[in-house]
Amino acid sequence: MREHSIVRVVSKILLPYILLFALYVQLHGDYGPGGGFQAGVIFGAGCILYALVFGVNKARRVAPSSVVSSIMAIGLMLYAGVGVVCLFKGGNFLDYNVLRHDPHHAQELGVALIELGVGMTVAAVMFTIFMTYAERAKK
Repeated sequence: MREHSIVRVVSKILLPYILLFALYVQLHGDYGPGGGFQAGVIFGAGCILYALVFGVNKARRVAPSSVVSSIMAIGLMLYAGVGVVCLFKGGNFLDYNVLRHDPHHAQELGVALIELGVGMTVAAVMFTIFMTYAERAKK
């Protein structure tokens, strides 16, 4: 792999800010545009940028496929788990009002958990799709 020092240095500088922005979009999704899907796409794009600049092998060492698959599964289970907890508490699937004593707080908790699950799953799926094609292209 040919070294592009300017791209590597700029990526090292920008990558933490990209991931921090993804966290901001994740947490700000309750109050404005954004949320789990958008944050997951930004986080996944940051991981893909790392793989493009520093190489697929180094990206795989930083994020092994078992870890990425686990994040994908945990995000999906978090989403489904909130719905199942709502069912067990006497509500409908994803009826957040039964999660807390106050419906407003229940909605905030439910949406935050759902959006976290979506963000984790989207980021992991994006990175997995990219890595699958990148590893096949190497062969």
